[in-house]
Amino acid sequence: MAMLVVVTEAVPPRLRGRLAVWLLEIRAGVYVGDVTKRVREMIWEQVDALAEEGNVAMAWASNHESGFEFQTYGENRREPVDHDGLRLVRFLPLQPTD
Repeated sequence: MAMLVVVTEAVPPRLRGRLAVWLLEIRAGVYVGDVTKRVREMIWEQVDALAEEGNVAMAWASNHESGFEFQTYGENRREPVDHDGLRLVRFLPLQPTD
């Protein structure tokens, strides 16, 4: 089992309800728990199916160099990138509005 953190933004209430079944919501849209890989993968399937136009970041403890791994769903200015085997995050420039 490993520590898991899920942060949601602008997701439907039904996804928030599903996350609350397996994880503790410690702040609005922030969920934590200690889950198996199988449960973590099932949670991500729920995110993929229910997040719609929202965005989600999920991070969990691992034995990688950084001590954790993460994945994201939806559009956001933060974009995961691989740098010599280490996952980092870069910021995309703001898009001008017409």
